[in-house]
Order: sequence, then structure tokens, then C-alpha cells
Amino acid sequence: MIYLLEDDESIRGFVEYALEGSGLETRGFERPSEFWREMDRELPQLILLDIMLPEEDGLEILSKLRSRRETRRLPVIMLTARGTEYDKVLGLDGGADDYIAKPFGIMELISRVRALLRRTEPDSGGEYVLGELRVSSAAHRVTASGVEVTLTNKEFELLALLLSKPGTVFTRDRILRDVWGVEFDGESRTVDVHIRSLRVKLGRCGDMIKTVRGIGYKAEES
Repeated sequence: MIYLLEDDESIRGFVEYALEGSGLETRGFERPSEFWREMDRELPQLILLDIMLPEEDGLEILSKLRSRRETRRLPVIMLTARGTEYDKVLGLDGGADDYIAKPFGIMELISRVRALLRRTEPDSGGEYVLGELRVSSAAHRVTASGVEVTLTNKEFELLALLLSKPGTVFTRDRILRDVWGVEFDGESRTVDVHIRSLRVKLGRCGDMIKTVRGIGYKAEES
């Protein structure tokens, strides 16, 4: 998921349409308040951020993102009309991963988004470690406190998803989409049942699977 914070409706709609047409799921926001509400619900893979915004300056938003543990490594591309060398240096030094000045070519934007997503994709080789919990996708093996644990396929996929981004909150909808597939038509209760089963099987390591009330779950050391 890509979040686009852009107050110009025509630009926002055009970029959303282009990214969606290229297979990149995108959600646009006009105001920072809307953006922050969604950030509390679900974190994206990448953020496209304008500078001149109502309510809050884009550079202030960038500073907040970089000051928070759960978002400090989120890929951010500044997408703004302020295109002087000084502005670019200010944005990049402030923590932006890339800086694209308006007007821009849509194909270049898509290319740079894809390039940044590739560069920031976790390269764990399917090996995830969190405290005493270890998951090997290649060997389809899980150990908790040194003891091998037997999981069902869905339990394994769910655990690997949570451990792929420690500290990141995964909504129930996203878990259903990523683990059960977009065509899954069950209820989110299915996720809760599998989480409970995981916690029991993982013993004390199960405490690292945290419930974020009203939103979903995350994996984090106790």
C-alpha cells in the first residue's frame, strides 16, 4: 500500500489513477489529519508527501515520521512544487529517500517508486528472528525458546508475516488479504482464532504477539 498526501485534487487523482493502473495499491489524502488517522490504523509500504499542505507542513510531517520508532524507516518520496537545489537538500537531509519536483513525468514517478520499494524490501532470505522466536521460511521451521514448534500452514504464514516487520501493526483486513488471499470471504474472527492458537503453541514467546485494540496485531519483544 502507498499513501499519497497531496491537497491538489487533480494531481492526487491523477497520481492515484496512474499508480493503481501500474498495479500499485494507493490511498490518497487531502489533509494531514486524514493521513495521520490512517497511519494509526495501518502503516503503508511507502509515502508520497507534498510539502505545501493545509494544517501541517510536509517537512514537519517528515520530521515526525523520522522521530517515531515505528515509522523512522518508512520510505518517503517528497513530491512538491518546491524544486530548487536548496529545497531538495532540505528534504533529503530531513530524511526523505527521494525528492521529485513538480511538474513530473508519471512514468518516471512510477519507476522511482518501484526502485525505492525494491531497495527497501526486507532481505532476510525468509529468516526472521525476534527475541527467542525464530522462523525459517525455507525450512518451514519455527523454534520458540530453542524448542521446535509445529504449526499449520496458515499459522506459519501468519507468524512469518508479523515477524517480517516487527513493530508494524497489521490490520485484520491486511492479514486476511496477505495470508488468506484477496478472494477470502470469511470474517476477521478467523484471524483472532489463529492468533490465539499461535500464542498457545509458542508458549512464553506468544507474548510477543501483541493485540492493538480495534485495529489488529503486531509482533514486538515484551
